Amino acid sequence: MKIYNKLVRDRIPEIIGADGKKANLETMNDADYLVALNNKLQEELDEYNQDNDISELADLIEVAYAIIEHKGMSIEQFEQIRLQKQAERGGFANKLFLRSVED
Repeated sequence: MKIYNKLVRDRIPEIIGADGKKANLETMNDADYLVALNNKLQEELDEYNQDNDISELADLIEVAYAIIEHKGMSIEQFEQIRLQKQAERGGFANKLFLRSVED
């Protein structure tokens, strides 16, 4: 038996079952779900930093979307916030690295 103790995508139990194995699952309450989402966000970020694989960014975004929806916001509302921040503060296209600020 392999122990995971982590949030998994919705179809993972089906995939495990197709391999002839049995997944032991539980449905989390809202508080535990948010903690698990935050842990999963870090896990996906760590995987991306390790491999620099774009597919890991897709996983990272999937978790971010789940957090957004769990907090009661639509992806469209979130995108409006992102675009507003971009308009006010810019994006990252210029590759700027701030070394210091003098008084």
